[in-house]
Amino acid sequence: MRNGKSGRPGGQPKRVIVKKATFRDWVGGARLRTLPLAIAPVALGTASAFLISDPGWHWVRALLALAVSLFLQVGVNFANDYSDGIRGTDNYRVGPSRLTGSGAAKPRTVLIVAIAFFALGAAAGIVLVVLSGIYWLLAVGAVSIIAAYFYTGGKRPYGYYGLGELFVFVFFGIVATAGTTFTQVGTVNIESWLSGAAAGFLACAVLMVNNLRDIEQDKLAGKRTLAVLVGSLAGRILFSVFVIVPFLILAFFAIFYPLAGFVYFALLGGIPAIIITLTAKTAPEFMVVLRITTITALLFGLGLGAAIVS
Repeated sequence: MRNGKSGRPGGQPKRVIVKKATFRDWVGGARLRTLPLAIAPVALGTASAFLISDPGWHWVRALLALAVSLFLQVGVNFANDYSDGIRGTDNYRVGPSRLTGSGAAKPRTVLIVAIAFFALGAAAGIVLVVLSGIYWLLAVGAVSIIAAYFYTGGKRPYGYYGLGELFVFVFFGIVATAGTTFTQVGTVNIESWLSGAAAGFLACAVLMVNNLRDIEQDKLAGKRTLAVLVGSLAGRILFSVFVIVPFLILAFFAIFYPLAGFVYFALLGGIPAIIITLTAKTAPEFMVVLRITTITALLFGLGLGAAIVS
């Protein structure tokens, strides 16, 4: 055809040009707003270790535990970006665009970055195990990484069958907190178990509100999150329960640790988050709740940790 005309009405279809991911896009892909969920359990686990023996905690091991938690959190975020992107799940999303789903980065590149962060977490974990001398914890670390990948990865990702909240409760609550305590003092006390459960419920709340935002889009994509399975109303109620339960657990600490009562100030974030979630109608409202809830989780973890060691 002359003059580049296609012979079709309106001429040739316009080409969609996708910009390559910038450094800022990669930082966004790491989802830094979720990092408080990795910090809180380590703070609680370290504070619990402080109670057990003198000196009660080892700052090098505490930092290594924090590195493991942070690297795994970022790793699972990139792994989710990759897995949801290649499945086409992110084609329906209404939240921030993802690297793979938007085409800004090649799927293989995103996968390599995810593996790199998992490897960094594994390396920090190996050093931590060597220092603690508890070598069977290598198996726990391996299971944690496998669970992180298959949350949305593989042929049958369990995150697509309503088990995402169970994953974050176990690994970003109980395992992260109790594991931090155990690697420092070789045992786990009631403070570690209970505070780990509290951290886990807050992590569940963050995941729930994220999935409530995408509930209609996930239905279209065939992603059966817990929010999809129980429905919007029940999901909002569950979110409220996930936020409230940690503050019920806090009552135990308030009895034995006087300063723990001040942690109830974190409800200044928790209560508005519940109210907005119960009445939200738009995606931006859920995004606000997501930020408030992660901040609440961080304040809860750091505040209770400080109260325990005071």
